Amino acid sequence: MKDTNQYIRSTSAMRRLVLHGLLGAALGLGAAAPAAAADYPEKNIRFVIPFGAGGGSDVLARTIGGVIKDLNLTPVDFIYENLPGSSGARGYRDVARRQGDAYQLATVSVSFFTTPLLGGAPFKLEDFTPVSAIAMSPYVLVVRPDSKIQKLEDLKEQERLTTGSVGVVSDARLLADMMSEEMKVRVDVVPFDGEGEIITGVLGGHIDFMWGNLGEILPQIEAGTMRAIAVSTGERLAALSDVPSFKEKGYDVEHVMLRGVVMPKGVPDDVVKYWEGVFEKVAASDLWRERYLDRFKEQPRYEGAEQFAKSLKQTRDDYAAILKKLDLLK
Repeated sequence: MKDTNQYIRSTSAMRRLVLHGLLGAALGLGAAAPAAAADYPEKNIRFVIPFGAGGGSDVLARTIGGVIKDLNLTPVDFIYENLPGSSGARGYRDVARRQGDAYQLATVSVSFFTTPLLGGAPFKLEDFTPVSAIAMSPYVLVVRPDSKIQKLEDLKEQERLTTGSVGVVSDARLLADMMSEEMKVRVDVVPFDGEGEIITGVLGGHIDFMWGNLGEILPQIEAGTMRAIAVSTGERLAALSDVPSFKEKGYDVEHVMLRGVVMPKGVPDDVVKYWEGVFEKVAASDLWRERYLDRFKEQPRYEGAEQFAKSLKQTRDDYAAILKKLDLLK
């Protein structure tokens, strides 16, 4: 009887250990979690694009995936899924709720910051794991060819300036506020529905200047319908070597749109390291330069997870400051 009871107790203990191990694996606990295994990745990666097909985020994700595949940097494929809706909220919410899932990637956009700040989405920056920045979109301040603004210093001499922004909150709005504060000049920002309307506003003399992405505005500059005054990067751009930056003139006006990738919160550190290595190789490749940087006039900028996390927080704080100034955020 004694031996029987001991056997029952031993068997029950073993069952508890096995059950605990199975639950731990299911929840992704401990070093033995599948996502952190040496043979990661074992299945295809879902690449969520929080916007429709053909847009900037879509092109970014599919170009990244194509370069990775052609360079044989991973043993698995990407499954692209466009989830447009609510200014990116639908797609970002889908990724955020998959906490700890090491098979989810998503691109970063302006609405990644502004939508949760405005209370329009049940997610926040802390619901994601920053992985890497892989490029940046600089901005160029342009005027019409016959504008009285001939050089950067002329901006400071104006009593009042007007510019445009797609919507109330945007990178253009952020740069306008920075410029206004640094140069002590009044800048009124007029909201428009799209970049095309802003360009028309400048050309028609309805607003004084605009901030445009290099890829979008360079054709206008080359055609002579716009004149570049300054760039938003710390240094001059190779494509506009004769155009100064605000920084070189002593004004603390610097902001770019970082193109990067995040994963859900709770992803194991070695998975983040894995993707850091992959994206670093992509960023250094000739294929990436040819297919993305040169084609879309973007600038190289790789950041690992630690630095990218700092950049994301700074950008979020910058947008929050604008929203507070506009009384849209308390």
